Amino acid sequence: MKQTDYLIFGSGVAGLTFAIKIATHFPNKNVTIITKSNEEESNTKYAQGGIAVVLNQIEDNFQKHINDTLICGDGLCKKEVVEMVVKEGPKCVQELIGWGAQFDKNETGSFDLGKEGGHSNHRVIHHKDQTGFEIERAILKQAHLQKNITILDFHFGLELILENNKCIGATVLNEKNNEISTVFANQTLLATGGIGQIYGHTTNPEVATGDGIAMAIRAKANVKDMEFIQFHPTALYNPELKSTFLISEAVRGFGAILRDKNGKRFMLDYDERGELASRDIVSQSIEKELKNSGEDCIYLDCTHLEINAFKKHFPMIYERCKDFNIFIEKDWIPVIPAQHYLCGGIEVDTYGKTSIENLFACGECSYTGLHGANRLASNSLLEALVYSDRIFEYLKINSKFSFENKLHYNDINQEKNQFDVVDDYSEIRTKLQSLMQQNVGIVRNNNDLNETLKKLLILQNDMKILESKNHISKELYELKNMIDVSILIVNQSILRTENFGNFYKV
Repeated sequence: MKQTDYLIFGSGVAGLTFAIKIATHFPNKNVTIITKSNEEESNTKYAQGGIAVVLNQIEDNFQKHINDTLICGDGLCKKEVVEMVVKEGPKCVQELIGWGAQFDKNETGSFDLGKEGGHSNHRVIHHKDQTGFEIERAILKQAHLQKNITILDFHFGLELILENNKCIGATVLNEKNNEISTVFANQTLLATGGIGQIYGHTTNPEVATGDGIAMAIRAKANVKDMEFIQFHPTALYNPELKSTFLISEAVRGFGAILRDKNGKRFMLDYDERGELASRDIVSQSIEKELKNSGEDCIYLDCTHLEINAFKKHFPMIYERCKDFNIFIEKDWIPVIPAQHYLCGGIEVDTYGKTSIENLFACGECSYTGLHGANRLASNSLLEALVYSDRIFEYLKINSKFSFENKLHYNDINQEKNQFDVVDDYSEIRTKLQSLMQQNVGIVRNNNDLNETLKKLLILQNDMKILESKNHISKELYELKNMIDVSILIVNQSILRTENFGNFYKV
């Protein structure tokens, strides 16, 4: 058994920024970060676009950003949360810059602000097309400067431990030696990112299997709006890719045009904003085009853009396309919509508190009410920064430190029946991903959803049998988590009777 003052699951922007602040404020308290891969692997690392934030109130203002967020959220945003995040965002971004994160500037020395779908102004700060990578670099460096932060890489959270609806820690698997230990904590933060890997096409990395949300589900925490899943309109189409490569929305903001195979620019048929309509509209429009044509993909045309400026803004996208023999100065990029972002999650208040005492959630795994039915582009990193700061401000005053009455918990014994050991869960995982991709995607219907739910419940029961016979492993628990999360998505999709934002049921 282990003890720590603050236990954090996830090493992305949400978990790390909270860890840095709380460790600095309480230098004599222990902060432990659990991350299931290496420490820099997270959804944050793959964020290309940037952070939407009002830093220049001469050409932009808070009210415009608030209005853009509310319009994109299609009536389901919590207005007070939107106002709070937009207004508190600049301070948090300046802190990030103070920690060494570097963002692109123009010839005058001002930030080179990008514009993405749904935004009325240029307000997205970025580091070329690798913003997340730069943020992760800066905050990891800052975290390593804090002597009271311990990062346990290749460790995997299994279950939260509760006493009288109070979280007192969690069980954790050490992937290196397959040992399971109990970690007691005074406060626990879930910052585990998204759920992308439950879909066959996703822009999310391999680690995005909904682990924190699944832990919260099994702990009976409130989990809300899981049916609102944002599909990014333009992921590189290549059937051989395991995880789909994202072509940033900023490319369309830069002037790229969507075309069908015959060259027709079709987005103006659906929305007067064309390619810069919000993501739900662009994704649904592409889905309709593909269903009508029977084609596998549509195309993003950048051939009319100034190539040197494109390379300067999007070097990684240019090189990645080149790796697939797509030369954007002369070739159209084949693209399809892919699962990108979860707008729902573990329900929290304005201080990141869940329905379970001493359990907090932050980042993509949480539901704050900011995104409503559809996230405005580049608002997610902003949300993570603001909420990790608010959790810190709350715990700065309200932290309680006690490890009494917990000695009756014992570490889990890993002895299992070796006869039925299953090392490869890939077949079940692929079956799940195919089921979700086909029936719980951009356009849904109740018949498919009900059939999917029946199949998921069978898979869930199969997992209970496998779990009773096999060693607990990261692969087994990831699959268990993916199934638990998928069931909740389907259930909440069935219950929703009206279409909003990125939820569309016929």
